Amino acid sequence: MSKPDNRPFCLNADYSTTRRVTDTMPTVENPLEAKFPKMLFLPAHPGRKGEGGLRPQGHFKTSDWGQADGLPLITVITAVFNAAPTIEKCIRSVITQSYDNLEYLIIDGGSTDGTLEIIRQYEEAIDYWVSEPDEGIYDAWNKGVRLATGDWLAFLGADDSYLPGAIDAYAAAIVDCRDRLLEYISSRVNLTTGTIVKRTVGLPWIWKSFRKHPNVAHTGSLHNRTLFQRYGLYDTSYKICGDYEFLLRPRSGLRAAYLDAITVNMGLGGASDNNLLAFRETVRAKVTTGGRSALLSHMEGILAMVKWKLRKWLWY
Repeated sequence: MSKPDNRPFCLNADYSTTRRVTDTMPTVENPLEAKFPKMLFLPAHPGRKGEGGLRPQGHFKTSDWGQADGLPLITVITAVFNAAPTIEKCIRSVITQSYDNLEYLIIDGGSTDGTLEIIRQYEEAIDYWVSEPDEGIYDAWNKGVRLATGDWLAFLGADDSYLPGAIDAYAAAIVDCRDRLLEYISSRVNLTTGTIVKRTVGLPWIWKSFRKHPNVAHTGSLHNRTLFQRYGLYDTSYKICGDYEFLLRPRSGLRAAYLDAITVNMGLGGASDNNLLAFRETVRAKVTTGGRSALLSHMEGILAMVKWKLRKWLWY
């Protein structure tokens, strides 16, 4: 089914991830000044339970974003561990998107509850999946960043799902702002319990407010890969707020845009719902990376904790 000139071709029109593939393996370049190595496959791991997807079958993705009429290649990364009840909905929300130039990576931490069996059912629509022990969500995300070939990267939790048309909306925003050299795009996200929407979160990224409180919806965000090339990978010493710490690194210089649309249903009860640890890590990130006063950061942390408890009492 491949084209002799190695242009992208449709492998399977049913999935967003298989409508534009190539059988030419991309060249991976790792200059000495690179902050981390890029790769198409993770190195062997003694605890690996499996790997698969389109890449091991010789199918890859390529970007034509540099061309005048090109569209950005968007990579979605899902980190998962023992999420059998929700992972299928997550996967399907990605592979049934209407946007064609999409890459999907799943990094599993060695699940034992049937998650791998579900992933294998969809590996013909997943670019690359791997299952092996890791050191938490940010270690898994770092693996995904090393593996990604997209121009833009998104992180979708195993308990979360994209709404129809979400990736098209992101891509349209990127194209509309082509001349601004954007590095980050955020949107709005529904916080859900089952099928019930508890509330909607996600504000525009503005440095003055962001350095006080992580008020953007990370699971509803896209990151230009140049951000990682400039600032490195996530700090794995964080267990919940590593994404906040990462976005503090550019400080006021981050070139950000806001997509005023709801793109994701985010399931409540994941790692980020451990709010005591989250508040502690937020304070740490604001002081060590954001350069904010320790006294102000602790006061803001206490106020945020009070607000969270009130909101939990009112909404949950």
